Amino acid sequence: MARSPKPFQNESVSVAFVAEKLQSVVGIEISALNDADPELRLVTESNQHRPGLALAGFLDLFTHHRIQVLGNTECRYLEHLSAEGREAAFSKLLVFNIPCFFLTNGNLLDAPLLDRATEAGVPIYATGLPTMEFQARLGDFLSDQFAIQQTVHGALVDVYGIGLLLTGSPGIGKSEIALDLVERGHRLVADDVVIATAKGDSVLMGAGTDIAQHFMEIRGLGLIDVRAMFGIRAIRFQKRIEVVVHLSPWDKEVEYTRLGMVDSFHDILGVQLPLVKLPITPGKNVTVLCEVIAMNHLLGHYGYNAAEVFAERLTNKIRSKKSGAGPDRGIDYFEHDYE
Repeated sequence: MARSPKPFQNESVSVAFVAEKLQSVVGIEISALNDADPELRLVTESNQHRPGLALAGFLDLFTHHRIQVLGNTECRYLEHLSAEGREAAFSKLLVFNIPCFFLTNGNLLDAPLLDRATEAGVPIYATGLPTMEFQARLGDFLSDQFAIQQTVHGALVDVYGIGLLLTGSPGIGKSEIALDLVERGHRLVADDVVIATAKGDSVLMGAGTDIAQHFMEIRGLGLIDVRAMFGIRAIRFQKRIEVVVHLSPWDKEVEYTRLGMVDSFHDILGVQLPLVKLPITPGKNVTVLCEVIAMNHLLGHYGYNAAEVFAERLTNKIRSKKSGAGPDRGIDYFEHDYE
């Protein structure tokens, strides 16, 4: 298979981007408490920090480069201090280059503290969500933004709920097979360029690019818009990549698997994916084979392996040492049914 492009990941995102996406995509209601410009502050990692010890004066291990989350504990600590003490404790944090603060559980800060943050250029936001829920949702969003990604040349199609990544040399027919699958009721995720994103150690998500989206290039026909032509039911914007189907011209010198459909794996971003090597010959119905690959993967997920079942039957037959003129019929009696 062709060498894959090098992985890449975001080095930073702006606080303005994070705040806007938390509202429009993640669905968290937040409000800005001061006038600091969030475009000027950058988030450089997915981890967050709760600065309780830093507010108390211990700054040796203060991870100031992370988003700072002020929950009930930090806010109650500030409230028990005098007005001068609160300002002094909070000002110690603003000496550092902090991306932003998020206050949870509906907590607020006094106006003098907000003014100090504005002077330092540090945005402050508030949300009514409990701290643990907010951190979980923020952490998931940031993990996605800083996840390792890689572009893969191929077509990604949702077939019976299984994400099939069709790969192969240019002109082998990946787009045509994907189009045929869409016509049969399956859903296109991306064609030609798939952005693979690692989510943890064993999950690989796929999506298209912001430019191509659900356009397809069919050689001899040109560009088509799958969404406009087949409707919203024919597309998905994301799908887990679960099986790689590599298409190649039939080579009589190559021995292809005949008992087990999957005999090897393909590595993308450290995730091992089942690999099916599918030889292409004139007249072969590759679309149906792709459907069978998806259904076979589903059966395997639920513990059924056709090759193992057949091998067990064959072994039992050999062990029985039954001799005869030929193989036994699969049915003992035709019951006068001659249709």
